Amino acid sequence: MKILLAIGAGSFIGGVCRFLLSQFIHAKFPSSFPFGTFAVNIIGCLLIGGVYDLFLKNSLSNDWKLFLATGILGGFTTFSAFSFETVELLKNGKLSYAVMYVCASVVVGLTATFIGWHYAK
Repeated sequence: MKILLAIGAGSFIGGVCRFLLSQFIHAKFPSSFPFGTFAVNIIGCLLIGGVYDLFLKNSLSNDWKLFLATGILGGFTTFSAFSFETVELLKNGKLSYAVMYVCASVVVGLTATFIGWHYAK
């Protein structure tokens, strides 16, 4: 139960940070390009790489990893988890799985979004 509360609290923090940062960037750099979401995704990827390194060096307990990576960064952006999992596949020599994961995630994700949008109209 303690872990679920830590992840939930982290998700709340990450979600609020995502909203605030995205809104700030959109206000500072108005554009049709979604710079706010782009920045959040890239920052999330950078941070999850650091969290993973700390975990590997045993500088971070599993509880803290779950709070930071699954909770805060998961609430901040799931793109960081996608990026991390792809890097893991590549580090483990599973190039074909990495390429398949990236392509399938983008194509199937966009298709599912379109279908959901289409049927909700």
